[in-house]
Amino acid sequence: MTATTPRVRPHDLVEPEPSASRGARRRSGAARIGVSAVLVVGALCMLFPFAWMVLTAFQPDGSLGSAPSLRHLTGGNFGTLTSAMPFWRILGNSLWISVLSTAVQLATSTLAGYAFARFHFRGRDALFMIYLATMMIPQQVLLVPLFVEMKQLGLIDTYAGILLPGLASAFGTFLIRQAMLSVPRELEEAALVDGAGHLRILWTVVLPLVRPALATFTVFGFMASWNNFLWPLVVTRSPELYTLPLGLSALQGQFTTHWNVVMAGSVVSVIPMLLIYLVAQKHVVRSIATTGLK
Repeated sequence: MTATTPRVRPHDLVEPEPSASRGARRRSGAARIGVSAVLVVGALCMLFPFAWMVLTAFQPDGSLGSAPSLRHLTGGNFGTLTSAMPFWRILGNSLWISVLSTAVQLATSTLAGYAFARFHFRGRDALFMIYLATMMIPQQVLLVPLFVEMKQLGLIDTYAGILLPGLASAFGTFLIRQAMLSVPRELEEAALVDGAGHLRILWTVVLPLVRPALATFTVFGFMASWNNFLWPLVVTRSPELYTLPLGLSALQGQFTTHWNVVMAGSVVSVIPMLLIYLVAQKHVVRSIATTGLK
């Protein structure tokens, strides 16, 4: 008499999944859905003012009291904008002032950041802390001293008076210094052995490795200069020197304001910032992901 061995099927060997792990998976999925919902709501809240601005810019005059509609879109507000003020000159002022200010800030911050990151001299850390402390001083506190200084130099109502106070940036120096601290010193030492000087090392070795930080500061620096309103308001008198924020504020009348025209100018003012960010987006994201604050 032979004994029969029961056949074991493959699915009989698989242990049933514990109920605890299934519950954890459900909770994890619910958490992801909740986080995604919060992010979607936040994104919609941030996009709503932008969408309202664009729609209002294309609405006919007199329709501001009602919700923006897609039925009666018009581009006449942009024509009114260019006829009500020297818009293209004002836009050109903002462009070249912002580009020049950002370029000089980038150069001075790079040199200062490299000096603070690599050179050893007496009082370096104390000087750097004092430099950082200037970031805590509000711009409004510096208005009167800067105005007096520009007046003594005869730079009131000039392009130089607008530019000079913004040619250095403590934030840019801090950001670029932190990025340079992450560059291995061995690379610079090898370049020194090969006979390279510090400026050549900075240009050929260090700067390519800190490109994400440079791109990030370029975006922030350009945005700060592009949106600067208070200092140009204080130091300029002639409409020919107005920047875009001043020009848009001049569209607001004492008794009435054509907000459709103001929004048309706002749409145009947003375009350069969007282009700058789209070009530097990859480097900005990489800088946020890889650059630590040491």
